[in-house]
Amino acid sequence: MSTSPKPVKKVPIHLQSAQNRVYIKNGEIVNHDKSFKADVYIEDGIIKFVGPSSEITIPGGVRTIDASGLMIIPGGIDPHTHMQLPFGGAVAVDDFYHGTKAAVAGGTTMIIDFVLPNKHESMIEAYDKWRSWADPKVCCDYGLHVGITWWSKSVSEEIGILCKELGVNSFKTFMAYKGLYQLNDSDLLDVFERIRHLNGVAMVHAENGDIIAKNTQRLLAEGINGPEGHELSRPEEVEAEAVHRACVLAHQMKTPLFVSGLTSKSSAELVGRARRSGYCVFGETLASSLGRSMSAVPKGDRIYAITSPPIRESAETPRQLMKSLAYDDLQLTGSDNCTFNKEHKALGKGDFTKIPNGVNGVEDRMSLVWEKGVHAGLLDPCRFVAVTSTNAAKIFNIYPQKGRIAVGSDADIVIWNPNATRTISKDTHHHACDFNIFEGMTVHGVCEFVLVRGRICAERGNVRVAEGFGRFIPTPVRPPFVYDIIEGKVQSQPEEQHEEKQNGSMAKRFAELDIQIPVQEPISAMLAGNLAMPAEGSLCSTPSVRGRVDGKRDLQESSFSISEELDRSGVRACIKVKNPPGGKSSGFW
Repeated sequence: MSTSPKPVKKVPIHLQSAQNRVYIKNGEIVNHDKSFKADVYIEDGIIKFVGPSSEITIPGGVRTIDASGLMIIPGGIDPHTHMQLPFGGAVAVDDFYHGTKAAVAGGTTMIIDFVLPNKHESMIEAYDKWRSWADPKVCCDYGLHVGITWWSKSVSEEIGILCKELGVNSFKTFMAYKGLYQLNDSDLLDVFERIRHLNGVAMVHAENGDIIAKNTQRLLAEGINGPEGHELSRPEEVEAEAVHRACVLAHQMKTPLFVSGLTSKSSAELVGRARRSGYCVFGETLASSLGRSMSAVPKGDRIYAITSPPIRESAETPRQLMKSLAYDDLQLTGSDNCTFNKEHKALGKGDFTKIPNGVNGVEDRMSLVWEKGVHAGLLDPCRFVAVTSTNAAKIFNIYPQKGRIAVGSDADIVIWNPNATRTISKDTHHHACDFNIFEGMTVHGVCEFVLVRGRICAERGNVRVAEGFGRFIPTPVRPPFVYDIIEGKVQSQPEEQHEEKQNGSMAKRFAELDIQIPVQEPISAMLAGNLAMPAEGSLCSTPSVRGRVDGKRDLQESSFSISEELDRSGVRACIKVKNPPGGKSSGFW
């Protein structure tokens, strides 16, 4: 663990004036839509000038940073964290101080955490509890999603209060955690309808909780109680079925849907095809699934890498998920940062259902996406900014206050060295946990400076944050980026845009890298119940054989057909990949 200085409770007087004005010169600004050479002047936490040095006269008393050879990018926004979350008899060890300090160290300048009420607990009371935990501790700005863990008239009313009075526009539902958080389809429809009426954003944890419960019962009865049971209880198709069902339910209610924490290539492709079929859906994948596959985790350490949905076994999955980010099937990267120590994970020895779910990621997310995306040639720097910052700002309606280097935006800025490297380790990270799932990984992309609302909080590896410096950032309803799709003003992902990505310069780059481009069938072709299975050994998310890299078929890698158990219950989603007879069809079914 890092030995950096203890928290500063308040910004010292002698630092306030020195850090009130900052001038960054000679850098390359990278936004989601373009990059260009320019200088940046910051005052009172706001970007006041972006342009050539010849057009500004710098006042006295300014801290000047020379960014020659470096990039000036918007601070990262992590839309998926769980700081000090109570879970499974333990509490996440990264509280709002340690968690946001780790975030800042890695270049993330805002998090959006999840309020998770207990069943039958008031959402407002839970929201107040989270605010009381966060406000005194956060080192950077933060927002909140709120989980809908049960459904009633009072919950419906409280959603309205949260939207209209308390600065929350996003609400997470669960299709898993049976008996705890899981909602049935009827309740999900009611929730989505209510969120749409309020112009909010629906979120979903997409795994089929009924299948998981059945599989878990069977596995334990068979004596499979180690961490491998967790993976076996919720294979890839269990996630994919729920993703498909959530997309259908939300679309029927005309509700925008954010599918949270996808970990499988088949689910990512489902989201992409739904978008190309006109559905207003956005997909997020996680640092843990981009940076690791379970095949690379020693069996003795797998208990420490348990997440839901799980990190997948196939070594190809991280690459496939990064490709999904590249061609806009997925739009965001989160961390799902929910850290526990080894002693907490050990609570599940002998019973995988008792392993606290969660890993680190908020500190390493930015560097991992750069290493696996940009350095690997799959993303360009502008797309990197989009998937680590700007898209989150747009979806949750805080853009351009956040997620952009522009006049009037908050001075949440990272000065990024694309060529520098660092080696990830529990001995140097800023988390409170005693292990790091990316231990020993060397990554390109390092923060030279991190500014939170104009204050230099990290400088060449020295992190100096102020506890309580962060603010709560309301997320207003009706984000235009989302509701312009719902209202038909723009398409979620026009087919011609996808074709351009397949046939243009990006396709050429992917071909050079031996990367598959998804075929263009609409989602209806993928989901039609009468379609044949892909051939054994084919990659589920890329039925085209062009540029395919063959590899060993792993038993954990799903062939993406719904199980016989599902068929017997009559829930025939039958998600299979092949062109339908007669070519393309329209709609989901």
